[in-house]
Amino acid sequence: MDFELGEETLWDPSNGAGRLFMRQIEVFEAELGLPSGIGQGRFWGDPDTLAVDPVLYEEFVQHLVAWHCGTGHRVILALSEGFVAAAVALARRAGIEVVIPGPEADAMAGGARFDVQVPPGPRPQAGAVAEALSGRAGEMDRWMAR
Repeated sequence: MDFELGEETLWDPSNGAGRLFMRQIEVFEAELGLPSGIGQGRFWGDPDTLAVDPVLYEEFVQHLVAWHCGTGHRVILALSEGFVAAAVALARRAGIEVVIPGPEADAMAGGARFDVQVPPGPRPQAGAVAEALSGRAGEMDRWMAR
């Protein structure tokens, strides 16, 4: 599988990793109500070539990061962290500057969506979630073949 921006290959994952990433794209497109900007590539009919529309993908990833950093639900964070980190790494490779909120996000978290955590416990701070995401995206970038 190839994820391409024009003629440049951003990521060349194995078919299994690529299929899993695309299935997660579908899940988060539905969750966010936004298109990802990833679709059929320049070789029409070849399901292994996917084009990245940088304008749509930037909007998708910015909302995805805000969504991820805005929840304090530990299960949701655990389920989404790897995918969100891979999406950020792919965006960076496409030349998209992803805004990952810093510690000031904690002060803004009052407007964030809060899912009920059962059993209840302390919610992770948005800044700490953002810091972990940034580090994880860097790891993902090193692991993602070009």
